[in-house]
Amino acid sequence: MPAPRRLSALFLSAMLCAAPWAGAQDAPRPAAASRDEPAYGPELEGFEYPYPVQQYRFTSQGVQLHMAYMDVKPAKPNGRTVVLMHGKNFCGATWKGSIDALARAGYRVVAPDQVGFCKSSKPQHYQYTFQQLAANTHALLESIGVKQATIMGHSTGGMLAARYGLLYPAQTEQLVLANPIGLEDWKALGVPSLGVDKWYERELNQSADKIRNYEKSTYYVNTWKPEYEPWVQMLAGMYRGPGRQIVAWNSALLYDMIYTQPVVYEFPLLKMPVLLLIGTKDTTAIGKDAAPAELRPKLGNYAELGKRTARAIPKATLVEFDNMGHAPQMQDPAAFHAALLKGLAAVKSW
Repeated sequence: MPAPRRLSALFLSAMLCAAPWAGAQDAPRPAAASRDEPAYGPELEGFEYPYPVQQYRFTSQGVQLHMAYMDVKPAKPNGRTVVLMHGKNFCGATWKGSIDALARAGYRVVAPDQVGFCKSSKPQHYQYTFQQLAANTHALLESIGVKQATIMGHSTGGMLAARYGLLYPAQTEQLVLANPIGLEDWKALGVPSLGVDKWYERELNQSADKIRNYEKSTYYVNTWKPEYEPWVQMLAGMYRGPGRQIVAWNSALLYDMIYTQPVVYEFPLLKMPVLLLIGTKDTTAIGKDAAPAELRPKLGNYAELGKRTARAIPKATLVEFDNMGHAPQMQDPAAFHAALLKGLAAVKSW
């Protein structure tokens, strides 16, 4: 039996050497980080979260993985749990304002980092699907005794929350979708496929300036506040750190998942109450910059997409924020959380 084991080891070594990040020494590297531009590890080592971080360890697709999560219990519990699903350019930590507001109102709050993101595992090989991420999250919740919850997703987390509700309707008492993406099928509309390799190349060239400029225009309607900057550095810091290749590779796989796995066609199948919280100035659409020039202005029109989505979901309540972009929970926390808590309190009226 020694010969097969040696062959297997040699094969694995060759596969790892062939991975796209293995020869990335020749890829352009960012300048050395300053004190104001920190470098973080591939699992966001060095970046502090607002609450204690725990790890859920499990096996998926034959690999040992872990999901980081915060589990915040209120001083005066109301018996309900809200699970927060972050977006593509966000982490569990970016939910701090919402965690605080929910916990004050009596909700237990669970905020995981999905596999491939932030403080969770960055596997070298993983078939990313929204079904897989939903199953991972469901197993995490079972492990900590959460039998039923309100599932709240922002941005890409909104796509995941919708998939979770479709897979686990009995365990989902309510969905909250805050500026979810995936309200339209970009592929069907004519946005070309970039493919994993092109996404990887793009992600290797990420920088704080690129992230900041994108967030300013799309998330905050061309406004900027100092409190947004830590979230820019949170993302950029992983691309300055020693694990930038594996971070970029997982990000590329995730972008391909988002582009190829629409949930928009299944909105009519959602059985639970759904609260839509929509900043109408949002213009987010994956791959928009690669789309034909005449198509770009038609993509990511959240003033229309929110209304269209509300019509498609049987038990939908739409709340619009007319002067907000992609991240209303961060742009105007007071208005957002007032609407959120009102919508959560109304769920039992269905």
